[in-house]
Amino acid sequence: MSDGPVVRLTKLARSFEQGGERIDVLRGIDLSIAPGEIVALLGPSGSGKSTMLQAVGLLEGGFKGKIEIAGVDASALPPEGRTALRREHLGFVYQFHHLLPDFNAMENVVIPQLVAGRGKPEAEERAREILGSLGLGHRLTHRPSQLSGGEQQRVAVGRALANRPQLVLADEPTGNLDEHTADIVLEQFLGLVRGEGSAALVATHNERLAGRMDRVVRLHEGLLE
Repeated sequence: MSDGPVVRLTKLARSFEQGGERIDVLRGIDLSIAPGEIVALLGPSGSGKSTMLQAVGLLEGGFKGKIEIAGVDASALPPEGRTALRREHLGFVYQFHHLLPDFNAMENVVIPQLVAGRGKPEAEERAREILGSLGLGHRLTHRPSQLSGGEQQRVAVGRALANRPQLVLADEPTGNLDEHTADIVLEQFLGLVRGEGSAALVATHNERLAGRMDRVVRLHEGLLE
């Protein structure tokens, strides 16, 4: 594990061709996030926040520049190396929970741990612990369809933190919730991330929610302000 930044972006750029024209979504992003730091990525819809998270999450190719995760230059890795880096160091929370509908809350948190090689008893103990800390200890055996929207998103948060990632990437994690529920889920998300000692990069268009994080960076016309 590196003693430096959890993630370092250097001159990160991404362009798309649309209707015969080139659109520069990211135009040379420089960003470092320290261990344990929670950073809000603020910008309106369409500003490129999701594109930037996809880059940091090693989910899509076509980027120029350098992406370092836990001191490893991901840009130089083959696909299987990027997959391993993503599995070992990153966790993801999306606007929509994307839970597996045929599995209950605990199983949704256990499965990614099994994929990472953890034994089932240990994975189940970790799932109980993390869901309990999110106020869902009484909902472990409920399937997503039996949970409220806020509860579903809290399970998604638990799933993202299950393998103790160094960095959690969250793309509008409360964007699908009403304001009251969003406040509750964000407070629990921030509490859990800080309690686990993880860092986080949270994309949002909500100034009020962004202000509750350690640092705010703004994405404007493909550059950070």
